[in-house]
Parts: sequence; C-alpha cells; structure tokens
Amino acid sequence: MVDWKLAVATATRLVRPGPEVSRDEAREVVAELRRHAEASEGHVRGFTRMGLRDGEGAAAVDTPVLVVDRAGWVKANVAGFRAVLGPLLEKMQGRRAGLPGGAVLGAVGGKVTGVELGMLLSFLASRVLGQYETFAPVTRDLPGSPGGGGRLLLVAPNIVQVERELDVDPHDFRLWVCLHEETHRTQFTAVPWLRDHIEGEIQTFLAETDVDPATLLERVREAAQSLTGGRPPQEGRSIVELVQTPAQREVLTRLTAVMSLLEGHADYVMDGVGPQVVPSVAEIREKFQKRRASGAGRLDAALRKLLGLDAKLRQYRDGERFVRSVVDEVGMEGFNRVWTSPNTLPTKAEIAKPADWVARVHGRTDG
Repeated sequence: MVDWKLAVATATRLVRPGPEVSRDEAREVVAELRRHAEASEGHVRGFTRMGLRDGEGAAAVDTPVLVVDRAGWVKANVAGFRAVLGPLLEKMQGRRAGLPGGAVLGAVGGKVTGVELGMLLSFLASRVLGQYETFAPVTRDLPGSPGGGGRLLLVAPNIVQVERELDVDPHDFRLWVCLHEETHRTQFTAVPWLRDHIEGEIQTFLAETDVDPATLLERVREAAQSLTGGRPPQEGRSIVELVQTPAQREVLTRLTAVMSLLEGHADYVMDGVGPQVVPSVAEIREKFQKRRASGAGRLDAALRKLLGLDAKLRQYRDGERFVRSVVDEVGMEGFNRVWTSPNTLPTKAEIAKPADWVARVHGRTDG
C-alpha cells in the first residue's frame, strides 16, 4: 500500500535546502554536536540519577549517536515507519481486495501514497532538531545498535537554522538541544522494559485498527495537498483521531500519558542541567518557547492540527508540570519510582493531578 522507496525519493527531492554553511563550518557543527552528545550523557545521568553504576558514574550507552542531514532524517523515519506499521499495512492490504472499489484503490495504491507520504516527510524534515528513534531497524544507510534498537539522531541543518533564527549563542544552543535528546536516550537505555512496553501498546493499537483504507488514504492526501496549495485540512480532525474502537481509545489514553511523561521529563532535565552548563540558557529557553508556541504561520498550524502535533505541544507543557510537581514533593529518587514498572507510570488523569500519582505510588507515609 505504500511505495517506501518512492516516499524517500519524493521527500529527498522536495525537502527545503538547509542554511548556507561552508564545508569547514559543516564539519565543525557535526564535530561539536558529537562532543555535546557525549558530554550530555554524563550531565543527564548525574542529574536524573538514572543508569548509574552503583553511584560511581554513568554506565556506557551502546546506542549510536548519528548527526544527519534532512535526507538522512527522512531515511531513518521511513525505516522506522515501515517496521512499526508493517502488520497494519498487511492487514489493510488484505481487506482492500474485498472492498467495493478495490480496483480504484489499487490504482491509487502504493506509488501515489508513497508520493504523498514523501510530501509530508519533506515538511517535517526541516523542523525536527533531534529525535531518539526508539524502534530503529538496522539499515545499511543508517546503522542502529547491534541487533537493532534505538539510536539518537541530531539534524544538523535544522539546529543551525533555528539557532540563527533565534539569534542565540550557537554553542550554547547545540548543547541545550543535546541535553533534551540525551534525556530520551537515557530514558530508554536506563529503563530496560520501556521500549517493549511502548511497542506492545502500539501493536495493540494497530491490531484493533478497523479503518477503511480509502479513508486513511484520504487523510494522508488532505495533509499532502495542503503543502502544495490545494484544499486545506478539514477543521477539527487529525490523523490520530481515526480511532474507532473503545479498546483503541484506552490504548491511546495510556500512550498519551507515557509520551507526556517522556517529553515533560526531557524538558525538566534540560532546564535543570542547563543553568550549570549552558550560560545563556534563560535566553534560549524564552525564545524557543515563543517559537514553539507560535509556529511559523497558518499553514504550519493547520498541519500541526491535522497530524496531531498540537497535542505534542501540550505533552511538553503538561508533562513538565507533572515532573516538577512530583520532584518538589518527593525528590528525584521518589520521582524515579515512575520507572519501576508499567504499573508505576502515571495515568493521563495523574499527569493532570500529580498528587494523585504520589498518593498511589508512595502512599500516605510520603505525604
């Protein structure tokens, strides 16, 4: 149903060029991001107390750090999509043959969908600063860790572009970005069960999917056409709102809570470590928050809504508030009980009311 190679080719062809830098400047940016990623590991683990070896220091992380351009980010994410969505697409492929109008869907099929997915990825590829790719497969172009697993991607041209737009110290900004992304790497490498738990939730969600293939293609087409000046996305709908069963709504509620925790924790750690190692952190944080909240225009706002990215902005805010409240109440060691098991993860309701999580996990003796 999706021509993945065509999606990569389309996104690579359409993605906006990055900021102008000389060859020497590019080499220096890449080298500095690698240095900052390495330094961030110690900063993050020391602050969070996660993944430490008997209190003696940070344990080694065996997941790679890759500094990529926009095309590299596209390749990495297509590989991840292909791995995670494979079971769903096989299911939809089987259903499509028996649907009325199946021949029309076949004509629309993989190549058209590949082009449209490529258009969406070209839009996103110029906006992502970094990403911990949790379900990274091993590929020849972008190798993952031995046997598969996560890898940390830093998108160099986007980092340079944003630091210039914000007019902030580039060295401080690069370290600040690395602190956020390193927190995500620490979350998954220090909590062995977390990756499997999230993957299990995603696969449960996909197994319950009962979306008509034509409807899903229509949503993708709406997003893609909005990029090229076609009809705008319909107000109030997002791709993730194609949830159709009570079971899926329950899974999505749990996933929303987990993502709020992970994103909010990364923001909290970034702010906690920042003043110690990033001299201009206050200026960077203020300017970046304004940029994050405002977006780049009406088209960006419409696409964020369609893709569900406006929900991600709320996850940063709500999750950070949860983490801060819990740490204030029970300290960092008390907060870290959140990583004990899936049962100690906060619910969506507890994200909004941190005191309820403290009461459930710590009991009355901790107040």
